Amino acid sequence: MSEKKPKTYTTEFKESAVKLAVQSDYPVTETARDLGVNVNTLHTWIGKYHRPMASGKAGKN
Repeated sequence: MSEKKPKTYTTEFKESAVKLAVQSDYPVTETARDLGVNVNTLHTWIGKYHRPMASGKAGKN
């Protein structure tokens, strides 16, 4: 039997998927399914590539 290699995605694809998932009105699970990506993988990418905008709390005392 042949060994199944894991899919590899470019950084650009990951960042685009995260942007779509975060900005979309659809659930992350639906976005992942539409992109053909495992939902847990997309959640991992969101944690890695999504940088929320500064809330204004940083640096204030």
